[in-house]
Amino acid sequence: MKFHLKWLRFSPPQILVMGFAGIILIGTCLLMLPISNTTGKPLGFIDAFFTATSATCVTGLVVKDTGIFFSTFGQVVIMSLIQVGGLGIMTVATLFSLMLKRRISLRDRLLLQEAMNQSSMEGIVRLIRKVLLFSFIIEGTAAIILTIRWAFDMPFGKALYYGVFHAVSMFNNAGFDLFGHFHSLTGYVYDPVVNFVVMFLIVSGGIGFIVLADIVDFRKNRKFSLHSKVVLSMTAALIIFGALVIFVFEFTNPRTLGSLNWGGKILGSLFQSVTPRTAGANTIDIAGMRQASQFFMIILMFIGASPGSTGGGIKTTTFTIIIVAVIAMMRGRDDIVLFRYRLAQERIFKALTVMLLALLLVIGVSMLLSTTEDTNFLMILFETTSAFGTVGLSMGITPELSVFGKVLISLTMFAGRLGPLTLAYALGPKKGKELYRHPEGKIIIG
Repeated sequence: MKFHLKWLRFSPPQILVMGFAGIILIGTCLLMLPISNTTGKPLGFIDAFFTATSATCVTGLVVKDTGIFFSTFGQVVIMSLIQVGGLGIMTVATLFSLMLKRRISLRDRLLLQEAMNQSSMEGIVRLIRKVLLFSFIIEGTAAIILTIRWAFDMPFGKALYYGVFHAVSMFNNAGFDLFGHFHSLTGYVYDPVVNFVVMFLIVSGGIGFIVLADIVDFRKNRKFSLHSKVVLSMTAALIIFGALVIFVFEFTNPRTLGSLNWGGKILGSLFQSVTPRTAGANTIDIAGMRQASQFFMIILMFIGASPGSTGGGIKTTTFTIIIVAVIAMMRGRDDIVLFRYRLAQERIFKALTVMLLALLLVIGVSMLLSTTEDTNFLMILFETTSAFGTVGLSMGITPELSVFGKVLISLTMFAGRLGPLTLAYALGPKKGKELYRHPEGKIIIG
């Protein structure tokens, strides 16, 4: 009873942070076991901690080759961490509660509300049921298609294992792969089946479960919520614009799109536009891209996926609000309007705060790494943004990081995965009104 009362003292965000930290610690211990790798020797704590953090925070940055270094047991541990980290600690706990027909308590509902970034507890358990249903249906369907495709290249048992692993990894926007030598999906740059299935997994996992529920219910409701409209429109715009930019910048680059035919150029551009949305897989050499393309991908990774999804970044809704606010200010308008809805001023302040804190984190970590790592700044900035956005794309410096660099990138991945949760709690509307207001002052801006 005393333990229960002590547990109740923690706020929902604190419990979620401790939950994720606990899962990472368990994963670290499991990955340190000799049975988890092919060498038969215990993996060092730092490398095991980095891998467990990357998997639980659904990032995909790796210091050891997943397909070669880790045994089947180790790979299953990584896949399990990805699934738990992608769905969320409380979602998985709710799954077991529903399976055991246990009652979902008020405390559990508060935790679920915080985990799913919802404004109220109304319908939260029903949403969790949809989250679980959508996840298993999408992952299962994709696993079957990928298994059939890879059965032409490898034994059926291996194809099935690869299909399940990559379906879980890509839907949860983790980016881990089993093809070895840090090549990711570069061997399938021409393959439309692998490309479109993986892109569908990335996008469906990145738009958020609330939007997925809206899409499924569209036939009944005949309309989308404002949130879904913003997410879908901005996601489509970023993918199309990103593909065009990468296509133009890399068209003549012999290390990326230059050596491909027109079909490969189009698929390669489209895939590399989708994958910075926190997925981490790639079909062309990221290190071989021109610096303009690499910096553009940093911007895409910083924006990231959408709220309530398996992805990271500042989120598409935050980016949209900031862009629309800037346009409204330039036009001299007082109201921020999206799809004929006026946004509350509190939302604008929250979006600006999230973006500023994210910028400070990325810049601060990049500056620290630039003093400890012997590589150029663009590669460090790329790595840091990839960690914060829980993307997993890398220009090849991850295995070469120092111990300090690995720890710092691990903490950045953790902050990127859980930052929006703690920020939502810290920046949420407070009850009660201030007893007084200070006199208005004026500062010259611009």
